[in-house]
Amino acid sequence: MEPVNLLNAQNQLSKLVTAAERGDDVVIAKRGRPVVRLVPVEAPRHTGAALAERLVRNPPPGVRTPAEVDDDLRDSRESWGE
Repeated sequence: MEPVNLLNAQNQLSKLVTAAERGDDVVIAKRGRPVVRLVPVEAPRHTGAALAERLVRNPPPGVRTPAEVDDDLRDSRESWGE
């Protein structure tokens, strides 16, 4: 695809984004000089949910379980009353 000048790019941005998503080479020029290339964003390889699930299945060494944290908090609060 030929470089598109900035004014035309503003007027047809949706079309240019669609072309970039398809894999077309989209270059925007300013005063006849290419300055920007539109490229699709890569999909994330790992989602936050997948990471959270993995950490629950394989906690790092020294990490307390929620039940252990609750027990520690309860013990700590009980010691305040002394």
